[in-house]
This record gives sequence, C-alpha cells and structure tokens, in this order.
Amino acid sequence: MKASMHLKKKLLVSVIAAAVATAIAPTMVMAQSANATLRGKATPGANVTVFNPQTGLTRHATAGADGSYTINGLPPASYQVDAGPGTEQNVTLTVASTATLNLAAPAGQGAAVTTANATKMEGVSVSASTIQEVKTPEVGGTISLHQIATIPQASRNFLEFADTVPGMVFSVDAKGNTSLRGGAMNNSSTNVYIDGVSQKSYVKEGGVSGQNNSQGNPFPQLAIGEYKVITSNYKAEYDQVSSAAITAETKSGTNEFHGEVFGTYTNDAFRNRTPIEKTSGKVDSESKEYGFALGGPIIKDKMHFFIAFEQKKFDTPISVVPNSVNYAGDVSTLLPASVQSELGSANLNFDEKLYFGKIDWELTDRDRIEVSTQVRRETQISGIGTGTTPSAGVNNENHDTRAIFKWAHSADSWYNELIFSYENAYIQANPLFAGNGYTYSWQPDVNNPTIITTGSADPRSTQNKSQEGPMVSDTFTFNDLEWQGDHVVKLGYKFKSIELKAADAAAQSPQFFYDVNPTGVSAEPWQVFYASNLPGSDGVAKTHTRQYGVFAQDDWSVNDHLTLNLGVRWDYEVNPSYTNFVTSQRVIDALNSQNPYAGALPGQTYADSLAAGGVNLNNYISNGNNRHSFKGQWQPRLGFSYDLFGDEEHVIHGGAGRAYDRNLYDYLQTEVTKQSLPQTTLRFNIPSHPCDTASSTCVPWNPAFLGGQNVLQNYLVGGNSGQEVDLLNNKLKAPYSDQYSLGMSNTVGDWLTDATVTRVLSKDGFAFTLGNRYPNGAFWQDKSQPWNYPIPNVGGLILGDNGIQTRTTQVLLSAQKPYTKESGWSTSFAYTFSHAKQNRDINEHYSFDEATIGDYPYITSNAVSKHRFVATGALDLPWGISGSLKLTLATPLPKNDSACYGQLEANGSGCVPTSATPSGQKFLVGGDIWGYRDIDLQLTKDFIISGDTKIYARFDVLNVFNWANYADYNVNWGADGVMNSNPVTYNKKGNIVYLPRTARFTVGLKF
Repeated sequence: MKASMHLKKKLLVSVIAAAVATAIAPTMVMAQSANATLRGKATPGANVTVFNPQTGLTRHATAGADGSYTINGLPPASYQVDAGPGTEQNVTLTVASTATLNLAAPAGQGAAVTTANATKMEGVSVSASTIQEVKTPEVGGTISLHQIATIPQASRNFLEFADTVPGMVFSVDAKGNTSLRGGAMNNSSTNVYIDGVSQKSYVKEGGVSGQNNSQGNPFPQLAIGEYKVITSNYKAEYDQVSSAAITAETKSGTNEFHGEVFGTYTNDAFRNRTPIEKTSGKVDSESKEYGFALGGPIIKDKMHFFIAFEQKKFDTPISVVPNSVNYAGDVSTLLPASVQSELGSANLNFDEKLYFGKIDWELTDRDRIEVSTQVRRETQISGIGTGTTPSAGVNNENHDTRAIFKWAHSADSWYNELIFSYENAYIQANPLFAGNGYTYSWQPDVNNPTIITTGSADPRSTQNKSQEGPMVSDTFTFNDLEWQGDHVVKLGYKFKSIELKAADAAAQSPQFFYDVNPTGVSAEPWQVFYASNLPGSDGVAKTHTRQYGVFAQDDWSVNDHLTLNLGVRWDYEVNPSYTNFVTSQRVIDALNSQNPYAGALPGQTYADSLAAGGVNLNNYISNGNNRHSFKGQWQPRLGFSYDLFGDEEHVIHGGAGRAYDRNLYDYLQTEVTKQSLPQTTLRFNIPSHPCDTASSTCVPWNPAFLGGQNVLQNYLVGGNSGQEVDLLNNKLKAPYSDQYSLGMSNTVGDWLTDATVTRVLSKDGFAFTLGNRYPNGAFWQDKSQPWNYPIPNVGGLILGDNGIQTRTTQVLLSAQKPYTKESGWSTSFAYTFSHAKQNRDINEHYSFDEATIGDYPYITSNAVSKHRFVATGALDLPWGISGSLKLTLATPLPKNDSACYGQLEANGSGCVPTSATPSGQKFLVGGDIWGYRDIDLQLTKDFIISGDTKIYARFDVLNVFNWANYADYNVNWGADGVMNSNPVTYNKKGNIVYLPRTARFTVGLKF
C-alpha cells in the first residue's frame, strides 16, 4: 500500500509490541464500539468518500497499492459511498459490523447486499442497500429498526426481540419481570453495551444494572436504533461477559426535525383470566405506556440533538399459591385460615420513567463528539406470588443514572475512540408491612422446605445496594497494515473505579417458622431468624473496586476467501472488601474451641471435626494479606471465516475462545455484613421438632419471643450464639466460559441462512454451601444434615466457593428474509436444539443439598428447553395497513430439585439432586410435548397527514389462543424408596409465564 512491504512488517511488529506493553501497563481494557467498519477494494490511490446526507458526516480514505481501503467508526446509518466517477453506491451499515464494499467493480458487485429502502436511525428513509456482515466468527444476528417497530411485543423492553436469534431466551415471568438469557447460563452472565458503554450490574443479579426482578426496561425503546446479539465467540473487545453480548446503537438527530409521540393502554377488561382467577375472580389490572422522542439540527451538517422519554405504569395480576412439596394432597388446606385467606389473586404495582438525551457534533470531517445521558427511575411491589402472600411483599426503588462523553478521531491510516462515562445505580427494598413474619415449612421433609411466607417480609428482603463511579476507555485502530494480506489491528484499554455498597438485611421483621404436616400446623414455632444491630455499625459493606484490562484484536484478510480474527484480552480487578478482609478473632477462637457436641472426643476442636469432613479452614481464614485480586484472566479469542467462492454468499465460520465474567458483590460482601449486622437463627426445642440442647443455637421456647424485634434484639446482648458466619475461599476466581463454534452462512437470493453448532463450557460459578459438620466430620447422619451443629457459641457456618459448572451443546438454525419496501414483507425463523447439563441450578447460589459443590452430580439443566422455535413475519397490506405476527414454541423446562422419596443414599442422605421434565401440551398436531406456546399478532393503520407526518393506530393481541404457559410445578417424587414414573407435573391452578390473551391499543404521531 503506501509504504514498502518491509516497512509494513516492521510496523506490524511494532503494533504487536505495543499491545504487549499495554497489557502490562498499570491501567488499561476497552469499550465495545457499536459503530461499523467499511472495507473493500477500489482503484489503487482512489479517494474513497463516505457521506451521510442526513447529518453531514463525511469520512475519507485513500485506497492502497492493492486497492484496499478501510474506514472505521461509522455510526450505523445510510451513506453515499464513492471512489470516483461510476463507483457511486448508496449503502446502509448495521450496528457493530464490518461490511465489505468493492468500488472498483461495477456497482453492486463484491458486497453481500440486500436491496432495501433502508431506514436511518432516526426514521428518515434513504434509498440504499443494506450490507450484511458475513465474514465473522461471531455467532448471533442483528435486530433491525423495522423488527423493533413491527414485531408484537409485551414489555417495550427493546431486548425482547433478541429471542429471534437462535440460542437466546427473553422471558416475562409470572410477576411481569423480564430477563434475557443466552444458552444455558444465567442472566447475570450476559452484558449489554449501549453506544459502546457496558451496562453491567456489579452487585445484583440480572446482567444489566437494575434488571434483577424488575418489570422495567434498561433504556427507552424509542431511543434505540438497532442492536446486535452475539451468543458466543465475540471478539476480544467484549469484556465482563461469559454468555450473550448485546451491543446497541442509539438514535441521533439529523438536519431535519423528526419525532414521535405514542400511548399504549390495556386493562383487565381486555384480557382473559389467569388460571387462579377462574376460581377466585379476576383482579383489577391496568397497563399504561406513553412517551415521546424528538431529534433535529442545532447546527446544520454539524451538530444535532435527540431526546426521548418513556413511562410505564402497570398493575400486574399475580397468583398467590404455596410452593410445591412432596405431598400428594393439596397442601394449602393444611395452612391456617388466615393464610388461606391471602391465597388467590393479587396485584403488583409498577411505575417507571426513562429519560435519554444526546448531542452529536461533527467538529471536523475527522472528529466526532457525542455527549449523552440516560436516567431510570422505578418503583414496584415485588416478592408476592408463589410461596409469598401479599402481606409479605416488598417495596422496591430502582434508580440508574449515566453520563457519557465520546470523542472519535479518524486519520488516513488509523482511528481512535476515547470514552468517559459516569454511572450511579442503586436498589432500595423494604418490607411493605412492619412486624413479625411467619414461614410455614413442610415437616416430613428433612430439609424443611418452605410452603409459604406471610406477615412481614424476611429481614433479608431489606436491601440497599449500589454501584457508582467513573470509567475511561480508549481504542486505537490501525487500518493500513499489510503482511500476507490486509490487517485491521485494534488495541484498547479501560479503567473503571466503582464504589460498591451493600446492606444485606435490616434489624426488623423477625421470621418465625412453623411446622406443617398432614395433621396440621404446630402450635409453637420451631425456629426464628432475625438480624441484630451492633453498636457503632450500620451493617453496610462498601468498597472501591478498580477494574483494569487491555486487549488486542487483529482482523486479518488473508485473501478474498480466508479471514482470520485473532484476539486476546487480559482483565484484572482489585476488590479491597474481599482482599483486605480479616476474619474475626472471636470466630477463630470458637472454631478452635472444644467441640461440645455428643460424640466429640476430649481435646477435639470444632476445627478438627471440620477437617475430618473435608473442610480445610486454612482455605477460608483471612488475615488481610493472604488473598489476591481477580487477576491473570487471559482470554484468547480466535476465529475464522472462509468464503467458498469469494462472493460472500457461502461462508464457513468457526471459532474458539475464553470469556471471563465477574463475581457479584452481592456474594463477596457477605463476610462483612454478616459480621457487622449479625443474622441469628435460633431453634426451639419443642416436642414436634426437637433439637440438641448442647448446641448454642438450640434454646427452650418462650412465648415472649413473639414480642418481636425488641425482645430478640436484647436476647443475646454480649453473646454470639446463633449468629451466622460466612467465610469465602481465599483463592476465589472469576467465573468464565470456553466457547467453540463451527457453522456455515448462506445468501440465497434475498434470504440469509445460517447453521451453527456451538459448545459452551462454563466453570467457576459461585456457590455457598453449609460448613457445619457432625463431630465425626459427617455431613449426613440418618438422612439429616448438621444444622444443629454450628460453630460453638457462635452460629451456622456458610462457605463460599467456586464450582458451579454448565456443559451445553446447541444446534442453531436460522433463516431470514429482511424487509424491503419493494417486496413489502419480511420473515425470520430461529430454531435451537440444546443438550445442557449442570451441577447446580444456575439461579441457586445457595447450595445446601450436598456437602460441597463438587458433590453435586451433573443433571439436565433447567435453564433451557431442549427444543425452541421462534418465527416472525411482517407484511404491508392495502390501505396503509401493516401487520405482523410472532410464534414461539418451546418444550417444557425441567424441574431441578433435591428428590426425597424414602431412599437412603450411600452418603447417608435421604435425597438426591435430580432433574425431571413434566409433560407438555399440544400445538395443532402431535403429542403433549410443548411447555410454552404463544402466537402474537399486531395490526397498524397509518393515516398520512402530509409528507412524513402521520397518525397511526396499532392493535396488538398477545397470546392469541390464550394458551396457559404454566410456571409452577407439582412435585411428588415418590415414597418407600421408589420414585414415581412421572414425579413432576404442571400446577394448573398456579401462575403462568408471559400473559393470558391480552389486547393492547396504541395511538401515535410521527413527524
């Protein structure tokens, strides 16, 4: 190209050396750009110009000696591209893509294009061809603005459309809470990047901050242009993710004013009854959604603005039913009348406001500056439903505020993007009602599983958790390198300083436990759980975590057929709350004291019993100097694509890579909060539920305890009895996944197809286990666990370790015909076959059914259906009407449980971790194989006022056939050592996921 081959080789070596130097620098990872890259061939020495007539954005590149050119950092949009007379083309670039456009050949050749009346991000139409990215090892797909605007939708969460990509599952649970999951891993392993900035939640589960048990949206949908879903084998620039990565581009203003106003409404008159409402009557429910967006020029061709606002107000119906237990009858009939009166239908209130504002400035034809902010304000009632009555509900406040500054600079042979951001996100939760709480547990099961909780919510339902701090990242891209082909080399770093806070409970609402058995309810509680204030302590854990990382990525076009994607990243995190923690001396002394329980030998300490049971305390006792940060996370990301005929129509692709996530602070903070706000469990020695009085946690029942918090708070003043002790392993690691894929994509006419096989192995998931042991070191004796054998004069021992693993193989098949104005229709088909195993329910980080997480067997995962099929279609109809539908089918999710049916296991347990799948229901033809069935429909009528101004009316019918997609299970594993042949069935009086048949009405104005 411009320089000699010798110079190019030297420069490439310098780049690699710079990458290594960057990797060992003290502060450095990089932001995930949502921008597109355009590359291809033109006449050698030609000036390639890219121009957006809607915004004035202009970029240039000079084709090298072999005709190669590359232009980075292009916001997804429609562009005019030319490299001299006769080469002009109009193209649309999609989010986070690398597009190939050859300009030396006659127009249209050399690019995988789909003819379309492409849509600019803010809704202005420009006649152009959409270039599809096909030379990539990434497994996934792109969600277009047309899909967002037309596919039927229940939530206005823009992530809802991600399940049109094979391997993805978007869920709306019985409480209206939304979640996104990739493969068979939990939703915390996902990450969403908006305008190149991670939205990761560092404290709570959910993947995205604020998305844990929320009906809300992470971002206003009106402000999303399009987004890319990558299920595995992403490039090295993606961090803090081990399953699915979502990268979205927001809308921008243009040289013309354009906007939209909408309102959506439905209530209980426009929906069918839920299963429980068929007997208890329909409860009032209502849903309101409304908002607006406006974009336009500040300085024509130079500066533009875009603003958006959306609000959601829901009253969501919920069924209040007991948890299933191993009982053939109706367990609800055994509960007290006061509890039975709270069963049936209830309501969950929700209110959310979302704001977004953005200014972009084309400072020069090489410099672009963006400044944006997003705000989320949300309140909701949660906790009510299966296993929890309305009186034990929780009021939540969920706030998220972020600000971003971005500067992108383009040069002839390189491109740089600098980002500063600041985030402040927090969740506060408090019980709806003060006072005592009451939990009814199933006595015949040695594990005492909870049937239902009523009264005030558990003390641990009080939450105050937050993340706040700045981030700086920079990416530097060389796009003019040549050695055995063309190279685009990207280097990046990121530094983030985040203050994390967590209050895990409050000294209020003690929880009393009552036995329930086939004869009724015990007159006296057998246990109480409560939290106590310590003088001078607020019970809040806080830390300033520092996150560093670097990456290097080389996209190497060896020739017209073979492209190699070679990347590596390295991450490092410092968390003083974990590394500097010092185990309390009172705990160490108690561990080394004489074991007081029957069967212990003279001089035998409690630590000796733990050692006999395989617990090495040296792995958990911290002196403040024997722990290390989460470092050394080297992550190779390797991929290839091979274009069989050099025309981008038949491409074989594959890859292998490692991706690290992070341990949530919700887990790491427990050592601190359990020490500063002791949480005490006292067992009562009552005739129906005796306990060992030698244990400091076993005391006589005293009716005065029902006086509540004031009595219990003063009961153990100056003592430590009953107080839970959490100890984390001194060598904790960050969870990660190894990802492999091999597939082939094809372009057949207007159709895009792909068939891929993936293998994902995730390791080092975090889990808490019970540390208590019997004096002889056993974890099981006569089918019982050592709950009554805590640390002497202290309390139960909970250990935190790595160990949860998943093993998933998926076959991903997709076919898509994108929308074009000429054809007037689009469709997509996504099929996923999953074979998934796991050693623990991915949503259960408390694992008390076995002695260690390593003792759990691998069973069929309850995270993903074996078969899942999603199809969509959209069609332009006469008279300004358009319609679309969505079909979703999935086989039943297995039930993962500890099966107790009277057997005695070799380890002394009476239960064994088991997976069982209920029978499903029919769909049109065939057997009872489907656990989830849904068809949604929407029709929209446009009323043109003039030009681009129109009023529209939209009508959505969700779950057209009113299929009940049951969420709750009935369980009867068996008895006398014999397991039932069909131990798990759906509870057809319980909750459903998604919605009953519901009609929604929307009116809006676009201009």
